Amino acid sequence: MEQRAGSPQLLRRINDRAALLALLDRGPLTRLELESQIGLSKPATADLLLRLEESGHVQRAGFREGGKGPRAQLWAVNGALAHVAAVDLTPRLLDIAVSDIRGEIVAEYRYRPDVEADLGVEDLRRAVSAAAGEVGLGVEQLHRVVVGLPGSVDKRTGHLRFAPHLSAWQGFDVLDRLSGALGTSVAVAVENDVNLVALDEMAVGRAVGVDDFVLLWIGRGIGAAVVSEGRLLRGASGGAGEIDWMPCPQPGVTGAQRVGDVLGTRAVTALAREHGLAADDLDKLLAQDLGPDRDARAAFLRELARRVALAVAGVVSVVDPELVVLTGDVGRAGGGALCDLVVEELGQLVLPRPAILPSLVTGNPVRSGALRLALAGARDEVFAIPS
Repeated sequence: MEQRAGSPQLLRRINDRAALLALLDRGPLTRLELESQIGLSKPATADLLLRLEESGHVQRAGFREGGKGPRAQLWAVNGALAHVAAVDLTPRLLDIAVSDIRGEIVAEYRYRPDVEADLGVEDLRRAVSAAAGEVGLGVEQLHRVVVGLPGSVDKRTGHLRFAPHLSAWQGFDVLDRLSGALGTSVAVAVENDVNLVALDEMAVGRAVGVDDFVLLWIGRGIGAAVVSEGRLLRGASGGAGEIDWMPCPQPGVTGAQRVGDVLGTRAVTALAREHGLAADDLDKLLAQDLGPDRDARAAFLRELARRVALAVAGVVSVVDPELVVLTGDVGRAGGGALCDLVVEELGQLVLPRPAILPSLVTGNPVRSGALRLALAGARDEVFAIPS
């Protein structure tokens, strides 16, 4: 039967969804706390909680301690309503997290084969199956799987692009092959790894509340993510932000050069050695004042900042962001000192003057961003309001 706008059934579903989202956002709440969050009366909130408990959407979660009077019952979303998996895929490693719908990680699994071979679809299926199996789930019981990888899927063909280093993933419709491997009951998405880092930065990092920013990943691989009006820009073929091949000519250097030639880990290591610095540990080199090598380090950082600024200039002159976040092995290690130098160098190249700051995100931001994307999709489906 079609539900008319304002019908009691539809209003109940709207209120149910509001309550579930509040419980997800705020954690376990008492009835009184939930009542203040969603604006219902005491009887209506009590009725809602009983209805959601009967349907299995919420469960009792202990008591609120420490207040005056009797202890208050806490309510929480039932995490077992759905489970999702997030995968960080690189040529030699799979890093997987399985989460319940509340966002609590219930299993983690890292898969690195003994043999030197690129990881393919079957490897991913086995690894996801092993991760889910740690909490007694089969792959088919996962609601959604999001795979982050260093490349982009062309939405027109389904083929992976900008990822010659992932040879086992070339020449076929990636989503179709993954759906066949994981099961048609499992929703599958594939996203560029740097885009996922940007999602994590928007949630818990420098870009919280920032609608227009660029995230630049510098280190093992080079990439960028562009967020405009709060939305990721992906481009016609999924290649927005693939700046590795963007021309980046260096003054006084002959021959064609691209961003990847001058900002990759090998290039930064070589630059350090040109300045007489030991480059075995880039984190230490970029983060510390090296005493007698202070002048050499300053010269090295200035040249590195010039290279970063040339890469940034080509992006910010087009999209005019409020903020540029530097991340990746080199970007994070350079910290505020590198960012300050990039601001100076950029001011001589382009008119936009974005803030340039190092990332605050720790851990594995690719996997974390994939988990956020997986949870958002699962929650939209599980808590959907029927039309």
